[in-house]
Amino acid sequence: MTEKTILKFGAVKNGEAGDLAGWIVVDGNPTMKTAVQHTTEDGKVMSGTWQATPGTYHATYSDYEFVHMISGRIVITPDGGAPVEVGPGDAFVVEADFKGTWKIIEPVTKHFVVRIG
Repeated sequence: MTEKTILKFGAVKNGEAGDLAGWIVVDGNPTMKTAVQHTTEDGKVMSGTWQATPGTYHATYSDYEFVHMISGRIVITPDGGAPVEVGPGDAFVVEADFKGTWKIIEPVTKHFVVRIG
């Protein structure tokens, strides 16, 4: 029997500043910081904490993401689709083929899980 491990995320201490691949600033001067706090042994799933300041990005996704919002507010609008507002306590998924804008209204902290590939 394999022993299971529990990893509790702490404060973001060593987050990497810089825009994610596929994210382009389209309004304002937003910044982001990503802290990958766990990656599975096979490298196919990673999770951690993401923080961003107000402004708007156009995002192009290549991987599936599950999100749990800790704080802040975002309006996410798929290209050609209707806007969806998310805030503290909300959980949602972004499919791997998503393209659209993330308008960060209030500074955001979110937990994420990304399935790579």
